[in-house]
Amino acid sequence: MKTKYLKYTLFLLLLTALSCKKNALDIKSDDALVVPSTLQDFQGMLDNEVTINTSAPALDEMSTDNLYLPYTTWQALSNAFERNSYIWAKDIFQGASSNDWYYAYQKVFYANVILDGLQNIQVTDINRTDYNNVKGQALFLRAYSFFKIAQDYAKPYIASSAKTDLGIVLRLTSDINAKSVRSTVQQTYDQITSDLLTAQSLLPVTPSYKTRASQPAAAALLARIYLTMGDYQNAFKYADASLKAFSTLLDYNTLNAAASYPVPLLNSEVEYHQALSLYLTFLNMQVDPGLIQSYNSNDLRLTVFYKNNNNGTYSYKGSYVGSLTLFGGIAADETYLIRAECNARLGNTSDAMNDLNTLLQKRYKTGTFTALTASSADNALSLILAERRKELVFRGLRWSDLRRLNQDPRFTVTLTRNLNGTVYTLPPNDPKYVFPISDNVITYSGIQQNPR
Repeated sequence: MKTKYLKYTLFLLLLTALSCKKNALDIKSDDALVVPSTLQDFQGMLDNEVTINTSAPALDEMSTDNLYLPYTTWQALSNAFERNSYIWAKDIFQGASSNDWYYAYQKVFYANVILDGLQNIQVTDINRTDYNNVKGQALFLRAYSFFKIAQDYAKPYIASSAKTDLGIVLRLTSDINAKSVRSTVQQTYDQITSDLLTAQSLLPVTPSYKTRASQPAAAALLARIYLTMGDYQNAFKYADASLKAFSTLLDYNTLNAAASYPVPLLNSEVEYHQALSLYLTFLNMQVDPGLIQSYNSNDLRLTVFYKNNNNGTYSYKGSYVGSLTLFGGIAADETYLIRAECNARLGNTSDAMNDLNTLLQKRYKTGTFTALTASSADNALSLILAERRKELVFRGLRWSDLRRLNQDPRFTVTLTRNLNGTVYTLPPNDPKYVFPISDNVITYSGIQQNPR
């Protein structure tokens, strides 16, 4: 799709490997290494899709109520951390490393290498546009990665305790010797939003490729983050700004629902492409029966998203990656749902339902959809949240939604697993909504572990 810059990738992989070693200071530099230093170099690093646009954290998706595993399937999973994530065990990793942590912070490291390197480039009228674009992409990448890490390893954002709750490690330099320290939740979200606000001012409206960030993608991500924080005014503001620049919705009537993967890769609804890590759980999972039953028979999502296994179970096939891999990027349907939810929470019932119906008419068989109506803003909110779950299934968003919605008594959910007669539960606001950090990270960094 775009030119790969292998020499820079090898350089960064080496530095990332060194960052995991205690004796990094004892390793002498190799003068033969080619250090990225130009705008072309940095753009080449950002265009390395294998590193930048894949393997986003997906640990939380294994813990949601969207999926279920039969006992024999669960028992056969070869990775203990997948079995443990599914039942919300206290010790998930059992001494193993966390790929989600590693790959997310690898993206942060790439972003920091670029941001540090940009300080050595003089900005001129000739290179200003490219400079701003590269800087904006790096800031977007760092913010996206920090946010995904925070959904797994930090408490949900609660305004009254955010200044004291443990947040994540905010690596803001490529210096591998800089000490890792956990921030607060407030500091975590302040850094994320700051990065994105700056990125939005630097990025182009239309990217050259959907694997690169853009202004509407940055605004949509800001909307997602402010929604997670319960800041509905700002979530509305940025969802609205994003949709004014990018509002394309796929008409599911144009898709071949019988295909193995009906939704094409990099389709017209996608603003920013990102794939989640692929685990054995996702290859073997079945879809929660209650979720399947929530779809209307004329709702095309029932056949576009799911494969009927003809034995009373359904499998998922609706990824916007166009394969088994789950989509974790940004698409216009999510932004419509964010603006709809914010409108409902702000009392704008008519506008909320207009956004919801605009989306749903693209999801129903032609001629079968009747616009939904709401008797109140609260009624609209309930309708929107129900459609949000059905629309954004297996996108790496449900865990964040459970964490934020559990703070409202109207929407609390107790998750339950039944495996061979043993029942596991996850009550609302349980400490296990924050994953433990793997032991090797705790050992090397000395940062505080999350209580479970």
